[in-house]
This record gives sequence, structure tokens and C-alpha cells, in this order.
Amino acid sequence: MRPEKNGIKDNLRGEYLLEDRLYLLGWQCLMPEQGKKLWLLLKHFGSPRAAWEASVKELTGVPGIGANDPENLARRRAEFDPAKEAARLRCAGMKFICYDEPGYPENLLQIFDPPPVIFIKGSVKSLDKLAVAVIGSRKPSPYGLLVAEKLAKDLAALGVTVVSGMARGIDTAGHKGALAGGGRTVAVLGCGLDVVYPRENKRLMEKIVDSGAVISEYPLGTPPEPWHFPARNRIISGLSLGTVVIEAAEKSGALITADFALEQGRDVMAVPGNVVSPLSRGPHKLIKQGARLVEGAGDIIDEMGLERLFPIQEEDAGGKVKMSVEEKALYNLLSLEPVSLDELIDRTGFLPQKVLAALAYLEIKGLTRQMPGKLYVRAGWGSF
Repeated sequence: MRPEKNGIKDNLRGEYLLEDRLYLLGWQCLMPEQGKKLWLLLKHFGSPRAAWEASVKELTGVPGIGANDPENLARRRAEFDPAKEAARLRCAGMKFICYDEPGYPENLLQIFDPPPVIFIKGSVKSLDKLAVAVIGSRKPSPYGLLVAEKLAKDLAALGVTVVSGMARGIDTAGHKGALAGGGRTVAVLGCGLDVVYPRENKRLMEKIVDSGAVISEYPLGTPPEPWHFPARNRIISGLSLGTVVIEAAEKSGALITADFALEQGRDVMAVPGNVVSPLSRGPHKLIKQGARLVEGAGDIIDEMGLERLFPIQEEDAGGKVKMSVEEKALYNLLSLEPVSLDELIDRTGFLPQKVLAALAYLEIKGLTRQMPGKLYVRAGWGSF
């Protein structure tokens, strides 16, 4: 069930007391990825504390809990101390946010079964509402990796938060691209925040925390079990306004995420690939079903209706494409002869982040092209 704005909160007698917040943490730790049951439990008893103090007989009377759950829940509840768990999170430099507290992602709150509590390392900001999920195969081709990193880099340079699952392959490339673009990225895990999976992404995870956040609905110490990832995928799509699939088999986790996005009323897009590659079957299937074909960041911006934020080929009264001061300075330095990124930074004197952002805008407007080796050329001509 989806919590109405202040709906369940009102049923829980207004603002949570500190102890209510801890009891909600306790329930999340006992029932991760069981949001539907947990919402029923809270609604039935009226508050997290009342549910926590309920007897086995009272738990048995909750619709949807099931015949075998009450005894098991009561046993695990008696062995768990929410205050100690909160202290563990603090000591690990992590925090938990309840669904109706400041900082809970607004996009996620709108889905059918958001986690009542999420665990966070790093920071979630209001600007993360403008987010796109970049997902795909764990064993992509060089083409898939290149496209994922380039799309994520361009989106991040435009101020769009890139969301993915920190898995091998496309997920990793998406996070790296966002970091290279100087923007924010959010990773959603299918395990506890103290578990690095895959292990080789330990350094990447640290970088994501520094410029974004790592999120999970699973308590500390939870291993990355295979059945956790489909539930994790609903959070990836739920955090995002749109989902882009890059290389995926016809039956894959990426397509599960795309299905969640459709159920949540979010945009689904796909990057086409080699017609003889099995990894193209997933994206091509989505395109046949009506997903937007993506060739660049501009297609994503257009599909999501964000032209008002990122004008593409917008012209002024004189018929000229509008550019910022930084964009115009860079455009005037470009020609058909490739120019390196370092040279552009040196010649303009702008900060690297500003140069990357301006180049991304120019490319979306069709005025520049990036060549291999971080070289740039002018792609459009005219007087400005």
C-alpha cells in the first residue's frame, strides 16, 4: 500500500515520538522488503510502539501477516533492541530515515510499497528528485560500457542524479560516468550498507558516498542474497523519474526494473544495440513495446519533458541558439580541429566542472561533438 501524504502519520497520532521512531526502525530490521505487510501492521495497531508491544494473539489478528508469521515475529522481536541498532548505525557513520521525515526521497514515497525506513550512507538532497536510473547487464560489451558511462556523465553534468545498483557492468559504468561528470549519483544495494558487493567496488562505493548516497532497506550485516535484488530494483526505479536500459538479456533484472518503472508510472527508455547480440534483445524488446529509443542525453531530457530545464536548440529572437557565457566561450574555441579537454580548461580559465557542464549542454544542443580521448570539435556553424 502507498502511504497517503500524512495519512498513516495522522493515524499514528501525529509526529513520531523518539521511541516510535526507534520501534519503526525495529520493524524495518525485522521485516525488510516486506513493506506491504509492515504498512498493514502499522495501520492495524496505530503506531510502531503499539505493534511492537502486541501479543502473539493480537498479531495473529492482523490481515496479511499469515498463520505462521506471528510466532516468528514475536520471537525475533524479543531478541532485537532498536536502540542498540540505532547506535550501531551512528557508530558506522550511517543513518536511518523514516518515511515521513525530512530527507526521505520524495520520488520513492510515491510508489506503491515504499520501505517505511531506509538506511543511508552519504546524503540525499532535494535536487535528487531530478534523477534517472541507468541500468543493464552485469556482463556488457565494450560498447555498452562506453554508452553507459557517456550517458551518465552527460546527465550528471546537467545536474541530473544518476541512480543504479552498484553491480558489475552497466551499473558500475553508470556510477563512474556520473562521478566523471562532476555530478551526484545514488547506489541502491541488495544488502546491508556495511557489506560491499561486489568487493571490487569498495573504492567506488566510497566515492559515491562522497558525492551522493548509498541506500538500502536492509539492516546492517544483511548478505547479498539473490532474492533481495528484485525487491531492490523497485527502489532503483522508485527513486527515478525515468529508467534507461543499456544491454540486457530478454530475461534479466534490468527488465524487472523496467517493469517496476512502468507500474510506478515512470518513463522507460532503452539504448539500441547490435541486432545479433543477445544483450540487445532486452532493450529492443522494450523499444518495440514503446520505450523511447535513446541515442544521447538529449533523448532522455526530451522524453522526461525537461526541456524547460535543459533547452535543446532553443533560439532567441534573432534565430540564434541561446548559450551561456561559458558555452559561448567554449564554442568560440572549437573548430573542426579536435581540442583536448585540458586545453579548453586552460584557455578559458573556467573550473573543470563548469567546462564539463557547458560542453554537455553544447552537445545536447547539437553544437559540439566529443571524440575519443576527450577531444572536442564544433558540430554546428553560425553566427552567435
